[in-house]
Amino acid sequence: MCTQDPEQAAISTKELCAFISDSENNESQDAAVLEQHTEDPPSKKIKMDAVETDVQSKGDSDVVPTVMEEGDAKPADSDVCAVCLGVLQEFCDEAYAIKISDVVKAKNYLLDTMVLSVSLPAQLSVREHSCWLHVKKEVREKSICLDKDDVIQVKEAFKWTMQGLMSKELGGVPVVTKISRQTEQFEVGVGFTHPETDSDCHFLAGICSDCFRPTKNKQNVFTKMAVVKALEKVSEEKFLKMFTCPPTRPARKCIAQEVQCLHVSVFVAGRYNKFSRTLPQTPWVIDGEERVESSVEELIAAPLLSSFRAEGFNFSSSGREDVDVRTLGNGRPFALDLLNPHRARFNKAEVRQLQETINQSSDKIRVRDLQIVSRDAMGHMKEGEEDKTKSYTALIWTQKAIDKDDITFLEETKEFKLAQKMPLRVLHRRPLAVRERVIHTMSTCFLDTHHFHLNLRTQAGTYPLYREKQNSEIHE
Repeated sequence: MCTQDPEQAAISTKELCAFISDSENNESQDAAVLEQHTEDPPSKKIKMDAVETDVQSKGDSDVVPTVMEEGDAKPADSDVCAVCLGVLQEFCDEAYAIKISDVVKAKNYLLDTMVLSVSLPAQLSVREHSCWLHVKKEVREKSICLDKDDVIQVKEAFKWTMQGLMSKELGGVPVVTKISRQTEQFEVGVGFTHPETDSDCHFLAGICSDCFRPTKNKQNVFTKMAVVKALEKVSEEKFLKMFTCPPTRPARKCIAQEVQCLHVSVFVAGRYNKFSRTLPQTPWVIDGEERVESSVEELIAAPLLSSFRAEGFNFSSSGREDVDVRTLGNGRPFALDLLNPHRARFNKAEVRQLQETINQSSDKIRVRDLQIVSRDAMGHMKEGEEDKTKSYTALIWTQKAIDKDDITFLEETKEFKLAQKMPLRVLHRRPLAVRERVIHTMSTCFLDTHHFHLNLRTQAGTYPLYREKQNSEIHE
């Protein structure tokens, strides 16, 4: 955990402000006026530039800026920081920490740790770069050695200050800076926009057009990553010709977006047996209507959703069986991806109780080996899927009378290949296709002149061709 004492953060902020104020004083400010926290009247050109870029912070796109008359408020007189756009001025304090914490508390998550995620406007990177070039010029003239790594970015300064404040408000829950794969991560996302300066990034597209290629998933090509990439490519000389240094003050502060809370998925895996011949593996929905009352997926998921207080789930399994096929033996492997769970930590005894709750909810299924697993373990379930084998047992009825010798040829048949079309019963959810499957071995058990058992060991994904009696079984 990386936190900063609030008093230390306040001192750092004062020192940063003093440094910036000193730089501005060298440019155009009077030292005595600065002590009174006022500024000289802006030039007419600056005033007109500010009016042209002034837009409504709440998204009032229909309001057209007009030229200010004498006596109107002057955006250039604003005290908004030219670099952080008001993020560190307006939102980096105890009041905003309380606001974020109240949102987290209202969501009723059970937390061990949390990550603070901050999304800043892409143009803030441009302004940080402009300020850095200005600072570098100033310190060079004073024969001071300063590297860019010595400069703390706005995002880091915000996190350092807010982490300790939020941890205090949340009863000591550690607030960390990086997401770890070893812990159940809960992420609180805060974001800011600044419509007034959105166009600050646009000049980069003319210099580094390859960094701003539109894609289907991007609503705006001027993403933070694209802007940072372009800034790494553009030379200082080109940048200084296209953008003011230091950056001009905006009229308004950033707008804080809605606080987002999201817990990473929790994965629960196990094996299930299905004893019913009228129960599908997943909900059987055709034309928006559920044809069967329940499913294996729903019977397993319902208690887990309730206990983990998750907002949704994704069910997957190692293969599947038809609605009228039982799954016996050790059971079929399955896993659930529980989305945004509000409780994530369960001990072994509690997991065993969850398994028992599932098994008591219905006599159509039974679950075993229930456990919480990692995301990586989910991938193992699908590995070698095509190489797996399944065992089927079918009761065969023949119209013509038979004896034992009539069915011995079946046991002599090895590696029998089938070209199977997709069954009509699954065309509502899968495309029509022909797949090759292999019957590895077959064995028989003669019962009488019209009945015998047929045992098959097949490639995974093979389904019975003829099941009029609807009595097939899978032995995992």
